[in-house]
Amino acid sequence: MSEPSFFIDIFLQPGEFYFGDHETRIRTILGSCVSITMWHPIKRIGGMCHYMLPKNKRAPHNPGMDGKYAEDTIRLFLHEIKGAHTSAHDYEVKIFGGGNQFPGQDRRVFSVSEQNVNIGRELLAHHGFKIKSEHLGGNGHRNIMFDLWSGDVWVKHVDKIME
Repeated sequence: MSEPSFFIDIFLQPGEFYFGDHETRIRTILGSCVSITMWHPIKRIGGMCHYMLPKNKRAPHNPGMDGKYAEDTIRLFLHEIKGAHTSAHDYEVKIFGGGNQFPGQDRRVFSVSEQNVNIGRELLAHHGFKIKSEHLGGNGHRNIMFDLWSGDVWVKHVDKIME
């Protein structure tokens, strides 16, 4: 599908989430963080998250959702999907990021980037989402651009670390 004559351009900062319609482009830059994109090809709606950490260690009395955490972003997606009267299996799901920002670091301990990648995959599978494509791991950062009118996602991976 061609680019609309007018579209909303959203740039996600770390910890942000956005869900919109076919007149939207969502962009972000990832290091060790992870973004998940979800797109409904019939309704041409969808969203993207930019989570920083796997789990929210909030107090039990605080049930709010925070886009900084993988668990909460999945809950945000599920809330939007329910509001759109759609189902998880209706969406094309793609996952990106988890780049190692410190490749010389001791690898005996899981890095945040590896934890982010692992929990993203686990949560998506647990909630019935099927991953259509992914670009995960490695070194460096990624620029992500997601067009909701077409479902296309572009990734520019810069496999270089500042020393």
